[in-house]
Amino acid sequence: MDAEDMVQDIFLALDKVDTTRVTNVKAFLCKMVTNRCIDQLRSARSKREVYVGPWLPEPLLTDVANGDPESSAIMRDHLSLAYLTMMEKLTETERAVLVLREALAFDYPEIAEMTGKSEANCRKILSRVKQKLGNESEEASIPLEQHRQLVQDFLQAIVSGNVERVLSLLTKEAVLYSDGGGVVKAALNPITTAERVALFLTGIAKKRPDSLWYQPAEVNGQPGFIGLIDEQVHSVLSFKLKGNRIEEIYIMMNPEKLKHVK
Repeated sequence: MDAEDMVQDIFLALDKVDTTRVTNVKAFLCKMVTNRCIDQLRSARSKREVYVGPWLPEPLLTDVANGDPESSAIMRDHLSLAYLTMMEKLTETERAVLVLREALAFDYPEIAEMTGKSEANCRKILSRVKQKLGNESEEASIPLEQHRQLVQDFLQAIVSGNVERVLSLLTKEAVLYSDGGGVVKAALNPITTAERVALFLTGIAKKRPDSLWYQPAEVNGQPGFIGLIDEQVHSVLSFKLKGNRIEEIYIMMNPEKLKHVK
């Protein structure tokens, strides 16, 4: 929603600009958006300091199966919840340089102009960012059908209460994040280790309402699920894989972040 508001603000601001005097409209617009986004991120960071429980990005429902291969690869690389969550560890400028270079393919001189940094500094920033993020592309190399089957097996094991099967599909260092935003009941801290995650999930599965069911969906370019109660969105589940096991689980339950999910 913040991104949509940002585009709308820039669109209105553009109406007051004489674009005939702008030599590169695309770069001009990107600089405007970059500056607004940096300001927004700084404001958002202060708000998240008082956020109740883990903060997760809003889930985006996508359709990888019907997208072209290049767009699907970019989406799986740059829009997964795991990747977006990792980006929260970056500074505002680091995020801007990363997106401008890796997602939008701008040259360093253009990035320097947009961010107000030197070209050499932008190169150093991107190098530092990649070290922070590590290898986040491993997940994209897993065949989509294999990825989808793994999370379906995982959900089935939870619903059936098969703790041993759940454990076999998790890495030992598995972590579960649930975002309720203080609006609905959710775990206030990340749940760590495979054993705790398995017991937590199978425990709440036993108490779930009979009307709760899960619909497969593509969440941020990755196989996941939408939890529904009487056709109303209750939650969105997505996962980060490591090899052929699940390393991280993301459960979005904050209704404020689910308004756009249909």
